[in-house]
Amino acid sequence: MSVWQSMKIAGRALRVNKLRSALTMLGIIIGVSAVIAMVGVGAGAQARVAEQIQSLGSNLIIVLSGSVTSGGIRLGHGSQLTISEDDAAAIAREVQGVQVAAPSVRGAAQVVYGNLNWSTVIQGVTPDYLEARDWPVMEGRPLNPEDVDGATKVAIVGQTTALNLFGDSEPLGQIIRIKKVPFTVIGLLARKGQNSWGQDQDDIIMIPLSTAKKKVLGASQANPRAVGAISIKIRPGEDMAEAESQMRALLRQRHRLQPFQDDDFWLRNLSEVLQTQEESSRVMTYLLAAIASVSLLVGGIGIMNIMLVSVTERTREIGLRMAVGARRRHILLQFLIEAVTLSLIGGIIGIALGVGGSEAISYFAAWRTLVAPGAIVLAFGFAAGIGIFFGFYPARKASRLDPIEALRYE
Repeated sequence: MSVWQSMKIAGRALRVNKLRSALTMLGIIIGVSAVIAMVGVGAGAQARVAEQIQSLGSNLIIVLSGSVTSGGIRLGHGSQLTISEDDAAAIAREVQGVQVAAPSVRGAAQVVYGNLNWSTVIQGVTPDYLEARDWPVMEGRPLNPEDVDGATKVAIVGQTTALNLFGDSEPLGQIIRIKKVPFTVIGLLARKGQNSWGQDQDDIIMIPLSTAKKKVLGASQANPRAVGAISIKIRPGEDMAEAESQMRALLRQRHRLQPFQDDDFWLRNLSEVLQTQEESSRVMTYLLAAIASVSLLVGGIGIMNIMLVSVTERTREIGLRMAVGARRRHILLQFLIEAVTLSLIGGIIGIALGVGGSEAISYFAAWRTLVAPGAIVLAFGFAAGIGIFFGFYPARKASRLDPIEALRYE
């Protein structure tokens, strides 16, 4: 007997009991669809975190002003500007592995263009800032050293700011006013999206650092060279932890801090933070997939149970087939094909429901999902494997029936 004939016999047997076959497949359908949907949710979360890492810039370390103690009172992070442009230059010069170190200041202001206005973030930066953040200029030109040296009144706008100020108009060459100071728009930044804290990174205007201090945001009276943050990009392949350790030692030395004194600055390895989030998302994906796989196991047990019942019900049929020449491998193959067919049909329906469920989650819950082809192939292969694993015992039991005893069975 050929495999094709065995498949036809198995299909005929399944069609005889359509309701029972459908109920048997239900466990596989639920299991496969749940696995695909949960893996899709987890993969979407991982993709989102990966985008956030990319949007921050690769190998990025941020130095922020730390807490200080004044008169026995400990002030919070950033309450006093304790880092400077000179610190940034020293880090770029003395710390091995540093590609660029870009000082910056930050504030908020109302920006006016014609009869429109928009409240946005004003960031005073150096030309190295865009390199540190891997942030290209989509149109126009970036800032250059001459802009910083001459405190020129030029600006680069983010996508969100450009949309709210200029709409569909061309922003390049337009004159905007920041705190009544006119600036010429020389560039449009590429889109960055939200960061890990949900802030819109494209709602920003960048101007030269010197211009920001002298004409817009103001400078510290205690130290005109002070800045709010230093963005440091480490060269690819360099040890981030070692670079961070060298920065801490250098800044403590420059700030003349004694061993018993706390740091008056704050180092943040943002890539490390987001990679930790990515690892957490990956673990959550595995956990969701493992929970969903339990239903596949239950579905497989259901298949084995129904196939055992089928063997009992068809004992006389098995005996008759053996009596007319069917061998044990033919009986084994027939029942094994029945079990695998149930699993595969259930797997196909489950794949369709899983993909549809992922789209529904994405649409109604506004939660990004990502169904990879590998997840579909894995779920389908797992379904076939369950059919073979849980169908083998009933098929083997059927093939080992004694023909005479089977014919006598009532």
